[in-house]
This record gives sequence, C-alpha cells and structure tokens, in this order.
Amino acid sequence: MNHFGKTLLALSVGLLAACDKPAEAPSETSQAAPAAEKSTQVLHVYNWSDYIAEDTLENFTKETGIKVVYDVFDSNEVLEAKLLAGSSGYDIVVPSNPFLAKQIKAGVFQKLDRSKLSNWDNLDKDLLKALDPSDPGNLYSVPYMWGTIGIGYNVDKVKAALGDSAPVDSWDLVFKPENIEKLKDCGVAFLDSPTEILPAAMNYLGYKPDSEDPAEIKAAEELFVKVRPSISYFHSSKYISELATGDICVAIGYSGDIYQAKSRAEEAKNGVNVAYSIPKEGAGSFFDMLAVPADAKNVEAAHTFINYLMKPEVIAEITNYVQFPNGNSASTPLVDEAIRTDPGIYPSADVLKKIYTFPDLSNDALQLINDSWTTIKTAR
Repeated sequence: MNHFGKTLLALSVGLLAACDKPAEAPSETSQAAPAAEKSTQVLHVYNWSDYIAEDTLENFTKETGIKVVYDVFDSNEVLEAKLLAGSSGYDIVVPSNPFLAKQIKAGVFQKLDRSKLSNWDNLDKDLLKALDPSDPGNLYSVPYMWGTIGIGYNVDKVKAALGDSAPVDSWDLVFKPENIEKLKDCGVAFLDSPTEILPAAMNYLGYKPDSEDPAEIKAAEELFVKVRPSISYFHSSKYISELATGDICVAIGYSGDIYQAKSRAEEAKNGVNVAYSIPKEGAGSFFDMLAVPADAKNVEAAHTFINYLMKPEVIAEITNYVQFPNGNSASTPLVDEAIRTDPGIYPSADVLKKIYTFPDLSNDALQLINDSWTTIKTAR
C-alpha cells in the first residue's frame, strides 16, 4: 500500500505548486441544457452526511433547472447494502475507493460517458493514476474528496484529564487503558466503521493495516476489548455535533468532520476548543468517489451534476465548507489559504509517508473483521 503514500506526497507537492501559480481562468464548461428544458428533471443523490456546501444544490438547480432529492448515509456498509440489494433508487452515490472496487466487480455501477464530462481535465492526474487499482482506467467514478482518519479532541478537557503531556499525537491516547480510562467521564467516540478502524489497531500493534491474518485481526479485537469500557459509543456522524458542543472530548473520526466540529464551536462561541491530529504511528486515508448506479433512472442529469461538481469554483467552495481536500487540481488556488496550508487537512510530506489506504479485502477477511467488530461493540 506504500504507493498511496507516495501518490499523496505527489499530490501535496502538486498543491503547493498550484498555489504558487496565479489563478487562471479555469475550465468550467457545462454541457447542461437550458434550465427551462430540464425543469421537470429530478436527480436523486445519496451522499455522506455533512459532505456538501450549504448552497451547492440550490445553485445547481438555479443553473440547470434540475431538482435534487438529497439523502445521506454515514457508513460504507450502509451504502453497499443498498447497492447490492438492487433498485437503489439513486442516480449518484459516493462510495469510498476500496468499496468501489468490489462494487464495480459486482456490476452495481455503469460506466461514465466521458463525452458528457467536459470538466474532466480539471482533475488531478496523479490522483487518477493512484485510483486506477480501484477503478481501472477511471471508467466508473470521479474523485470527490479525500482525507485522513485521526484524533479529534477537546484541548482543554483532555489536558484536564491527562495533563500537559497528553499524547494527543499518538494512538496511545485511546489504545492505552491508563489513558482512555481517564477520558471516560468526558466521552470518547469512535467511527462505526470496522474496515477503517480495525486497521488502525493493527497498524498500532505493528502489523500491516491491510492484514488478513486471523491471528492479527484477533489481536486488534483484543486491544479494543480492553479499552471498550471507556468508549462512549460508535457512530459515524454524531461525534461532529457532540465534539462541537463539548459533550464528548475525543473522537476518532474523519479529518474534515473534526474540522467541521471545530468551526461549529467557533461559530457558537461556546468556549470549546477542538483540535485534530494525525497519529505519529500512521493513519488511514480514504478517497470518496462519485459514481452512477447501474439502475439509475436519470443518467443524463447525473452526468450534468458530476460535471458541475468538477467546476473549480464549485468544488473549492465545497472544500472550504466541509474542510476535506478535493481531487480537482484546478481548484487549489480557490481554496481558502487557511485550509490548504493546514497540515491536518493537507498533511506534510513527512506525515504522508506514514499514511495508508484501505484495500479491497477478501470476503473471508471481511467476515472476520465484521465478527470482531460485533464482539467489540457488544463488549462492556
């Protein structure tokens, strides 16, 4: 999996180079028909929660006349179950890249019509190359956002519980019983995502995060069982609001979600100081992709929406709002400087060397991981 770390490093260098260039008139051709012609069209989108700017859908409808019905999910497993069941009811969905790979093999997506995606050249070529193992030839998907899975924390509450030397830059914070026990009273949350969280435990134990060895998966399970009494809950979106309000003090979650919690706390002026760190031992990364289900009813509108999202100014505004980096190199000069220079959002070269991504696991390994996750969640 090292090739992803190298690719992320290349992306980081490319972003810096893009920031040094004067902003050029971006390629933002749209092949949408006049709004009047599309006024009766309805597009059904299924995306992660809190993962689009507040005005993106409204602006899209104003420009194209296409109405958007927008639903949300909070785990890849939920999305996959709906896709594999058939008749998803959606025209666009947003799977993460390791799930995308096996979903393509299962035939749940249709190939994109590149002739209807005139803004394709705005995408980062290095990123497209890195995603080739998940989607050979980039035939079925378009990169939307990417990020890391790390530690979100309430600076003051963690300091009060563990002192000035609290290991907020290490998985020791939550995987050492003597640390997490002291955080129990202020609340600790984990993503409810076994294929993203168990690899963190395996990596912490010195194993490969993509290990399919039953003994190593079991070791990760046992590590979690030891600290389980101190974990408040497992959820893939609730931690955003609760970290922002101070109801929990630690959340193992997606980088952009933690930054959204930080922004909400600042906007509320509630005195909650939220920070994010990428653990020094290494952390997982993910790429979320735009794809069109095989049973999509409005394929034309789906392509129009994807092409719209590839406009540099549109995707830059989404990054500015959700605080996840995107895969559109033409948008980089338009991203707020405070975001593109934040190492928690755009990691440094040294940190990127320790970033790993998640593989397309075998069915046997997935079963073991899911069984371990059930054991972990039900242990007290």
